[in-house]
Amino acid sequence: MMLVRKLRYGNLKVPYARQAVFSCSNLDAARVPRCKITWCQTVDLPPKIIHPWESFSTVASTILVQARDPAKLSEELQNALDEQRLTDAWNLHEQHMNMEGFPRKSVVNKVLATFAQSLERQWLDRAYDLVIKAINEHKQNLLEKETLIYLSLCLARYGLPVNAATVLRKLVETEQFPPVTAWAAILAYMSQTSAGAYLAAELVLEIGFMFQDGRVDPRKKSNKHLIAMKPNTTAVNIALAGCLLFEKNRKAEQILDMIPRIGVKTDVTMLIMMGHLYERNGRRDELKKLKRYIDEAHDLTDSQFREFYNCLLSCHLKFGDLESASHMVLEMLRKAKKARNSLGMSTFTFDVTTIDEIDSQENLTLEKSTHAEAKEQPVLTYEDFCADRKFSSLEAEAKEQLKTLIMKFQTRLQLITTEHGILQPTETIFVKLVKAFLESNKINELVQFLVNVEKEDSPVSPDSSPLIQVINTCISLGWLDQAHDLLDEMRVCGVKTGSSVYSSLLKAYCKENRSTEVKSLVKDARKAGVQLDASSYEAMIESRVVGNDTQGALNLFKEMKENKLVKSGQQEFENLVNGCVGSGEAKLMAKLLQEIKDGQTIDCGVHDWNNVIHFFCRKRLMQDAEKALKKMKSLGHAPNAQTFHSLVTGYAAVGGKYTEVTERWGEMKVLGFYHGMKFDQELLDSVLYTFVRGGFFIRANEVVEMMEKGKMFVDKYKYRTLFLKYHKTFCKGKAPKFQTESQLNRREAALTFKKWVGLF
Repeated sequence: MMLVRKLRYGNLKVPYARQAVFSCSNLDAARVPRCKITWCQTVDLPPKIIHPWESFSTVASTILVQARDPAKLSEELQNALDEQRLTDAWNLHEQHMNMEGFPRKSVVNKVLATFAQSLERQWLDRAYDLVIKAINEHKQNLLEKETLIYLSLCLARYGLPVNAATVLRKLVETEQFPPVTAWAAILAYMSQTSAGAYLAAELVLEIGFMFQDGRVDPRKKSNKHLIAMKPNTTAVNIALAGCLLFEKNRKAEQILDMIPRIGVKTDVTMLIMMGHLYERNGRRDELKKLKRYIDEAHDLTDSQFREFYNCLLSCHLKFGDLESASHMVLEMLRKAKKARNSLGMSTFTFDVTTIDEIDSQENLTLEKSTHAEAKEQPVLTYEDFCADRKFSSLEAEAKEQLKTLIMKFQTRLQLITTEHGILQPTETIFVKLVKAFLESNKINELVQFLVNVEKEDSPVSPDSSPLIQVINTCISLGWLDQAHDLLDEMRVCGVKTGSSVYSSLLKAYCKENRSTEVKSLVKDARKAGVQLDASSYEAMIESRVVGNDTQGALNLFKEMKENKLVKSGQQEFENLVNGCVGSGEAKLMAKLLQEIKDGQTIDCGVHDWNNVIHFFCRKRLMQDAEKALKKMKSLGHAPNAQTFHSLVTGYAAVGGKYTEVTERWGEMKVLGFYHGMKFDQELLDSVLYTFVRGGFFIRANEVVEMMEKGKMFVDKYKYRTLFLKYHKTFCKGKAPKFQTESQLNRREAALTFKKWVGLF
């Protein structure tokens, strides 16, 4: 075969020639079904004048054409994979794809397994792209289940949760159901990141949906592999732990609602995580019900018992139930006091040896998990992976990763600690309780609580008691009236105190020129039998002089001389403050000051109304939920993201309430713009799902824009599947010639969304 084309050099037309010669013999041509022709050499004519016909005999070069045998190419590809020459293997694979398409099944799976085992980004990406290409070209029969599971595991371990979840979803779509012992380990590695934790929860919900309400008959042999995929306790615990770690609390609550519908058994770990979720979502009634199971459980560790009561106490504070919270604290102090006695120790406390062993084991586990994160974990080879037919090693790996996740989210603010297995309140809970009492102006209850604390706790000097530290904190913050009220309640209750606290409050009054309060405080001090110090008299004298009350200043000076007072009270107060705020040990006064300055006032009514609205939405009583929302607003409580999330999910459960969701979306935008309401991923995701389901693409694009602006993760795979399920034929073909403006806008919005999810 000869191809000739003319080249123009200047004004002269010179022919250019190529000659191709097949390199395969007649025997090779008969054996090889298809030959590939490649041009090996091309020689251009030099730019000089020659005879046109002379080029064929003198200038043209012979160019060899090579024919590659696909079988030989496949053999070279396997050798390159065995020798870990991944670049050569990829080039050979590309040549095979250009010649014959995909190699045979065993070679494709070997390519995927070897690339995945490398745990390098470029090879993991190429393996993932190869899987997607095979599925898109309807070649999924070339992909083995074990290979895809191994690839998904390696993707998750490397930190590519989106790709790992996509491979798992493709397995389920093609009915190559992965066993739960395998995909639970994949969830464990996915849950190390925020996006991965969200996807892990989505996967548990998607797979669990297939088993809800007995949809799968376990007695049928044909359902054997499907039943093996059913979520178990470990998988659910991993998803819950990831949600707790990255604050996906409402997504975790959806998993809790699913648990009884698919028959997953609960264990102690799950009960403790349920306590955390109920506390974060403000489900106090559920938390109280859970308390009965916790108290009756016999296999609770020391830390688990402490974690649950920490959640219960925090929930009481969240709802402003100071009576229940203070009762819990006093009960702990009473039991701790009883346990300190030898007789009480034998009747009440746990076995100290056992508790110490548990604590040491927990510390050892935390230390091991820390070291495991510090250094890279060993790679599980594909051969070892396939040899473990029951995936027992992956099951053990998933449980270890679960312990690591739990350790991470447990390192939160602790209100309760344990000492020899006995619950003890920390200074943090005292600070939060005192702040709550002061903000609600419950001075009498605060004094009674602190007096009872002093009775139950170890005795301290009067000037360093919790009550005195609270009063000094109020004085430091300028809350003089509250400090005076606390002193009055102390005097009524018969609690004795030194002169330093009276002196500091009196000086604060003098500094603000509040003479009436000064006189009242002096009378109170005399009634309590407290002798004011010299610095207090000097402050009062200075205040009288500033007020031009010369006679009153002289009388105070005479009184000070008669009492032979020395200037020592100020030094005493400074020593007290330095002891409270010193850098050696964080004291109650320093923590209380920081909490009041940094903390925000909690609107307890919001949690109550959120519970009411959530109850109506779960029962699908949306009219009652809307009435509750109106009442909530009329009482001055601002709805938050949790409020609207309950409403949106309730509308979605009823079905067809897209107009109502659109109205709520307008309210959310107004609250966010004018009142600073914070949008979170879970709320926006639920709104986006409802809009896409109903075909409201203009609103859907608004939500997408807000999520991308807030750098929130969006599960595009889920919305691509949702679009294909309900709107597959929408926007196909040419646009109609006659459209209204609204129809045109809707079509353009749908095309924009379709492009965003990757369907173009």
